[in-house]
This record gives sequence, structure tokens and C-alpha cells, in this order.
Amino acid sequence: MKLLLTSAGINNKSIHSALVDMLGKPIADCNALCIPTAMYGHPWVGPGVKAWQFISGNSENPMVDLGWKSVGVLELTALPSIDKDRWVPLVRETDVLLVSGGDALYLCHWMRQSGLADLLPSLQAVYVGLSAGSMVMAPNIGEFFVGWTPPTGGDDALSLVDFAIFPHLDHEMLPRNTMADAERWAAGMQGPAYAIDDQTAIKVIDGTVEVVSEGNWKRFSPLL
Repeated sequence: MKLLLTSAGINNKSIHSALVDMLGKPIADCNALCIPTAMYGHPWVGPGVKAWQFISGNSENPMVDLGWKSVGVLELTALPSIDKDRWVPLVRETDVLLVSGGDALYLCHWMRQSGLADLLPSLQAVYVGLSAGSMVMAPNIGEFFVGWTPPTGGDDALSLVDFAIFPHLDHEMLPRNTMADAERWAAGMQGPAYAIDDQTAIKVIDGTVEVVSEGNWKRFSPLL
């Protein structure tokens, strides 16, 4: 998979251009599936109106409303109750997965329970994450971000990239997301980590990592 891991969606020209390059064709020619599942696990987000806003393209974070050829919904909590042949071909044929923010560990749990986590590495689609949708790709998220607690405990995520992400750096509505907070968070992580603001994304293709930004970000290396 090609990964575009954002803090707040496709909200500037640089991130938009990176997405189009990764798709290899115009957005208007691409079929998308949106995944709102992370929203349900976060007390500030869903379920309710914000989940509807994301799915319908009325969210303040541009992802679903970019002009896709088609947009479908893939609800991970429903997948364990239906046959895989009803949804796996749909995922394999899509051009892009649009994965909402919310609670990263809740999303990770349902990615695993649904079988999507096992499927992701073999997909040709572009994976676009928003906040928790990006954080879930990391080996772990750090205690700072633990909200919903998985049955197994801990803060482990999918380990599909080798770095962790601290999103919404210096956001005016999140007073605990300063650079100093990010530095303390990073000091407790086992591997490399990035703090990114809402004008920044991380592009990963074949293991090569590139930061795409019109804002502020910082890479933290693990202490030896």
C-alpha cells in the first residue's frame, strides 16, 4: 500500500498534489471507500452528527468531498458478521481508503477483528489517514493518546510503519498538543516519531518516508 498519513485531511495544495501523484490518475477517476469506525470510540466525535458529516462529505476535514468518482462506506464493526466474499473484493478493487479520525486503539481493534488489518499490506489502494486513522499505522501510540482501552490493554497499534505520530501539533483547541508535550510523548516512545500539525502529512511508499508540509513538524529519533 501507499500511505498518506495526515493530521487533518487533504487541506492544502501540497498534500492534495501528493495524493494525486500517489493515485496516478485524477481524483475524478478514482473510487473511494470511507471508514468512519474510529469516530465511534472517541467521546468528542461519535456516534452521531460528526460521523454523518464525515461520511457525507460535510466534515471540516477535506477527504470525502474531494470529487471522487464514487464514495462508499466500509464500516469495520459490521464486517465480522458478514461473509468476506461480500466485502473483500470491494476493498481490493477500490482506489483509495479514506480513514477518519477518532480513537486510534478502537480503530486498531476493529481493523483486526474485521480482518482488514491482515488485508492492508496486499492492497494496491492508497490509504489516506486522518489523525487516529494515521496513528493506527504505527507500532504504538503512546500512553498520552490512550482513550478507549482494548481488551488486551496496552497501546499497541498495527506496526505497518516503524514510526509513531503525534497529530494536531499546536492546535488552538488542544492546549495539551504543544511542541513541549510532543517532546515528552516522544521521549517515552521506543522508535522514531513525528509531531505534525494540521498542514502536514507523511507519505510512505515502499518504505520510503517523505514529509509533505505547509506548516510545522518535527522528527524525533529514539534515545540510544
